[in-house]
Amino acid sequence: MSENIKVTVNATEYPPQLKHKTIFAAYNSLESGEAMLLVNDHDPVPLRFQFEAMHPGQFSWEYLEQGPETFQVKIGKN
Repeated sequence: MSENIKVTVNATEYPPQLKHKTIFAAYNSLESGEAMLLVNDHDPVPLRFQFEAMHPGQFSWEYLEQGPETFQVKIGKN
């Protein structure tokens, strides 16, 4: 993985009502050029749409693992 990953969020460890809040808090803590690693048990497509709506052009999204049981996404802050 990349050396610029600052924080890892394992979304499977949080109740549904806290997942997105926790993920966005981690993203907001990043400096430009840093990234976070999101680990999830399903493809977080709805989350990507939420990122596009809230942070258009300000993030990168790279799948490091695409299932079927584990998804890992590197989300970078531009």
